[in-house]
Amino acid sequence: MNVQWYPGHMTKTRRMIESDLKLVDLVTEVIDARIPISSRNPDLNCLIENKPRLIVLNRADQADPQGNQAWRKWFLSQGFHVLETDSKTGKGINQFPLTIMSALKEQIMQWREKGQVGRPVRVMVVGVPNVGKSTFINKVAKKKSAKTGDRPGVTRGKQWISMGTGLDLLDTPGILWPKFEDQTVGRNLAFTGAVKDEIMDTETLACYLIETLAARYPAALTARYGIAVLPGAKGWELLKSAAKKRGFLISGGEPNTERMASTLLDEFRSGKLGRFTLEMPEGEMGHG
Repeated sequence: MNVQWYPGHMTKTRRMIESDLKLVDLVTEVIDARIPISSRNPDLNCLIENKPRLIVLNRADQADPQGNQAWRKWFLSQGFHVLETDSKTGKGINQFPLTIMSALKEQIMQWREKGQVGRPVRVMVVGVPNVGKSTFINKVAKKKSAKTGDRPGVTRGKQWISMGTGLDLLDTPGILWPKFEDQTVGRNLAFTGAVKDEIMDTETLACYLIETLAARYPAALTARYGIAVLPGAKGWELLKSAAKKRGFLISGGEPNTERMASTLLDEFRSGKLGRFTLEMPEGEMGHG
């Protein structure tokens, strides 16, 4: 199952980010707390290099609290600043300006010494499509400034947003990378809806998801769908049992796996199924 998706405007975005970096003091990278590795663009590290960086673990409310803790620790150890948010409810958003100011404390003191009082702090906001970046910006700016859409690639072109608190934000279009070297990355992005559902068969995707959850969070599947999850259980079998338990049947009493697949993906994405972190920092993979 190969997920390849690199529209032409991604290349343009990359060039734009490169040229706009000179204009900003700090880069805020919005990632999905459920898939912190898969929802980061590996290209960004070499693009951004020595700029101070704030990692926003967005959708932290849908991720495993222990997972959030582990990732916060890991990113801090890499020299990044970290903020946990939930753009939908706005949780953690109020901390954003304070976190930025504390990250740039020394820089701001230097400006003051040079008599540059009142110079606004300029922050670039980056993220792969559909990590909730536009919603995050809208919440931060308290107005509908960024266009939000459930479809990858809705935010096009750059826009400056003045926060009025001595903070200016530069929004950038969502940027993905040329190729998913690792198929897990493509899958994880598809699980969360960051890549269009149309490019992948829903049932195949749901099989991978239910298998992933069975390996890491079996109790959640049992609690929600009433199915027994045995070690090494295969996705297709699990999907069929869940469909039966739900009473999703087609003529002849066969389980309606297509309907079950859509239900599973919807309930995972909406948080109804529980709080999950599908990737952990190295060395912290095992947890119940």
